[in-house]
Amino acid sequence: MRTYKTIRHLQNRLDRYRKEGKSIGFVPTMGALHQGHISLIEQSNKKSDITVCSIFVNPTQFNVKEDLDKYPRTEVQDAEMLKKAGCDILFLPTENVIYPPNQDNSYHVDFGDLEKVMEGAHRPGHFAGVAQVLKRFLDIVNPSAMYMGQKDYQQFTIVRALLKHLKSKTKLVMGETVREADGLAMSSRNVRLTKKERSIAPLISKALFDAKSKLGKKSIAKIKKEALEQLDIPEFRVEYFEIADGISLQAIKSLDGVKTAVACTVVHLGKVRLIDNVILK
Repeated sequence: MRTYKTIRHLQNRLDRYRKEGKSIGFVPTMGALHQGHISLIEQSNKKSDITVCSIFVNPTQFNVKEDLDKYPRTEVQDAEMLKKAGCDILFLPTENVIYPPNQDNSYHVDFGDLEKVMEGAHRPGHFAGVAQVLKRFLDIVNPSAMYMGQKDYQQFTIVRALLKHLKSKTKLVMGETVREADGLAMSSRNVRLTKKERSIAPLISKALFDAKSKLGKKSIAKIKKEALEQLDIPEFRVEYFEIADGISLQAIKSLDGVKTAVACTVVHLGKVRLIDNVILK
């Protein structure tokens, strides 16, 4: 595995691969890697000739500085994991590389209603930061395909809209959420849970899968009400639990005319904000 910290050296290598007719798969991450990330690397390895993974903790998508400061940084372990997984290139830029001080790094896309619900409503400016950094990475890497996880479903939908806005030829591929044996969605934030909190956390995914099992048997309103009741325990603070159209992300009242439906939730457990979703239909 080759590691690059500058754009010029990375692009020189990628240009050589392209001249050889090789396709480039790209997995953008913020590090603190787990099996969910590795599954995306493996997916890229199967579908692309060359796999590039970036590790960059993007400051512009954090609403709370404390979250940015506490975000785990484990570059040495991450590099080992990527090497074992067969990743070809690790891109490790600094903030000045991604956002040069002498360059206008601003970038704005109006995502309309996609960014006004769920994460967008609770984390204003978050998706602007996501779009800003991914626009930079797309310009730098210019991948044939980009692989992102289902766990951040709304983000995936936003990125799909971004690619359409850019008229990009990059194909966006979703990787299924990878879960622990007890159902908890793998996340870089899980390491911040105490032992007791970790034992309670799987109740989040249980509520989501229970909601899926009730689809077609109960009304959407009833399913949502019962899910919120399941999550109503002293240790949890539910930020939202929504059943939405999988394309528009708008809340739905029934499945009539809906091709894709997804249940999305965010639950605060201690000082950790956990996000999860299950595709219902």
